[in-house]
Amino acid sequence: MSVTSVSASAPARTTAAASTAAGTGEMSHRQILEAMTGLLAGLFTAMLSSTIVSTALPTIIGDLRGTQRQYTWVITASLLATTVSTPIWGKLSDLFSKKLLVQLSLLVFVAGSIAAGLSQTVGFLIACRVVQGLGMGGLTALTQSIMGAMIAPRQRGRYAGYMGAVMAVATVSGPLLGGLIVDSSLGWRWTFYVCIPLAVIALFVLQATLHITTAKRKPKIDYLGAGLIGVTASLPLLWVTFAGNDFPWWSAQTVWYLGGTVVALVLTVVVELRAAEPIIPIRLLKSMTTGLVVIASAAVGVAMFGGTTFLTQYFQISRDYSPTHAGLLTIPLMGALLLSSTVGGQVVSRTGRWKGIIIGGAVFLVAGTAGLGRIDHLTPMWQIGVAMALMGFGVGAMMQNLVLAVQNSVDVSNIGAASATIAFFRTLGGAIGVSVLGAVLANGVRDNITAGLAALGPKAAAAAQSGGGTGTLDLKDMPAPIADIVRAAYGDATGHIFLISAVFAAVALLAVLFVKEVPLRTTVSMADEVKVAATTGTGAPSA
Repeated sequence: MSVTSVSASAPARTTAAASTAAGTGEMSHRQILEAMTGLLAGLFTAMLSSTIVSTALPTIIGDLRGTQRQYTWVITASLLATTVSTPIWGKLSDLFSKKLLVQLSLLVFVAGSIAAGLSQTVGFLIACRVVQGLGMGGLTALTQSIMGAMIAPRQRGRYAGYMGAVMAVATVSGPLLGGLIVDSSLGWRWTFYVCIPLAVIALFVLQATLHITTAKRKPKIDYLGAGLIGVTASLPLLWVTFAGNDFPWWSAQTVWYLGGTVVALVLTVVVELRAAEPIIPIRLLKSMTTGLVVIASAAVGVAMFGGTTFLTQYFQISRDYSPTHAGLLTIPLMGALLLSSTVGGQVVSRTGRWKGIIIGGAVFLVAGTAGLGRIDHLTPMWQIGVAMALMGFGVGAMMQNLVLAVQNSVDVSNIGAASATIAFFRTLGGAIGVSVLGAVLANGVRDNITAGLAALGPKAAAAAQSGGGTGTLDLKDMPAPIADIVRAAYGDATGHIFLISAVFAAVALLAVLFVKEVPLRTTVSMADEVKVAATTGTGAPSA
């Protein structure tokens, strides 16, 4: 009697589990991998194009006779466009076809890349970088949104690790490929052209493999909120860029910029709270977990974008390495990022716990940025390599898992906006970080060069200033003594910006220490989690 009851109950539980899986629309591991193939191919293309440019940028700015200030804006323009567009793309993904939107964002990115390759002036290049940033914002938001719509949070860490691995490979191979292209007869313009075939392939793969539906609802686009978000994000970046050069830090212009930022921020909050379909769901930020994750994401963005942007410049200008060698020297950073994102994702999926991984990553990030804060133009390369590896471990462990922590607290219907909100603040932190650190670096370099020229004597200083050589990044035409001063100036000033990055990394560590960990749910939808609990009789989900 008991044997019969037991044997009958086993298929009953199996049938219940199968019907629950069917009811919740869960995808198998193979189906998810097939769907992610084109998605990750598109992300790889965009990431590769961006990292190729980072190594080639000193050569590009030198060839176009640009300045350190323009160098910073080539990076900042792309980050700003990505920052402003990310929440908009994310909200659109909750309203319209995610597949169509990700293909459109890839096309926008390719168009910007082609135009950038045709640039004859730094100004036009900056405009093209804005277009690239718009496409990158779409790819950033939509990749997270689509993964959130396909994969339950408990399993998402595993696939987020795959995404982190793709990003790391693109980040590692980009500088190497960029260096090879710049050092070859092709020239720097091909750093923009080389990804076009990959983008075309990614579009076809997306069409064939990505099959995802979006719940139909009447779209209400928050145009006013989108505009206010753009103004709020742009004003502080413009202030940091112009202050200290075009007008004093403490001046009437500063009051106008910062006052305008505060007004725009208040209006943004008011509009987003009242909007039927807000671009940034302000109500989500009322959660302690979400608020702390936002702070940590912004701080990580400062350390990640702001710090790494100037590493290849340090290697090429201060240490006189070729673009190819500069790319090779970033391998400790990117290799550590690849390892920590992949292993960390697997650990999160198997245990359902994520807070320990994030805290560990924050500790590594603080240690890495603090180590890089000690560099100058004579620091042994092995010390720089160790510090970069620590920084890579930190970024890899934190970047995707911070998004996962917020995704776990929202339903799939808002997954796009929630994911894009975290990406928005991370990229905003990066954009502000690049601007602030770029301004600090430019001022430090200027002061160091002035001191170095003064040591050479008045005649040498006058000759250097009349030649205008120290105002650009083109060192090849400078007299050897002047070039040595410029290289030392850049090397000694670079450590200061990493010390600032270390402060922000410490802020991220403090924020994640107070985050409350919630076990990851095992279904895509919150409603389906309740169905699973009711069907299996397990009650509340456990880790």
